[in-house]
Amino acid sequence: MASFMRPALASRAAVAPAFASRSLLARPAAVAAFHNSSKRSAILPPGPLNDPAPIPPPSAAHGSYHWTFERLLAAGLVPLTVAPFAAGSLNPTMDAILCGAVLIHSHIGFQTVIIDYFPKYKAPRLNKFLWWTLNAATLTVGVGLYEFETNDVGVTEAIKRIWTAKA
Repeated sequence: MASFMRPALASRAAVAPAFASRSLLARPAAVAAFHNSSKRSAILPPGPLNDPAPIPPPSAAHGSYHWTFERLLAAGLVPLTVAPFAAGSLNPTMDAILCGAVLIHSHIGFQTVIIDYFPKYKAPRLNKFLWWTLNAATLTVGVGLYEFETNDVGVTEAIKRIWTAKA
């Protein structure tokens, strides 16, 4: 077994001084300079790396009830859009329910886009601006649909006229 080792390193006295002079432990200034590097890696994000992800406060409105409401609203839009044309009656109440359902469905959909693509922790000002813009747009569209329903023919009648229009 000693045949693959150099004869000078075979003795214990020769081994200790040979490795001690080459070791970084013999030069503490080199170790301190290595660990006190002020450069950060370009791959790592700024700030502390081991902070936990923020946990939002629990809210029943954003849990399973919210998800169930979205799905029921989306499923309810199918008969609401077909019923006025299939039955042949143009009821203003049915028209108002259809407009309200479409408005709420659109509002919830755009809310989800803002939450997913512009989170509050990454872009707080843009997030707040988009929330206010969404609320203003929803209010404006709601008032416009109300005016169209009360002062004009209504949404279903307008769609029916567009579909049956002659060129």
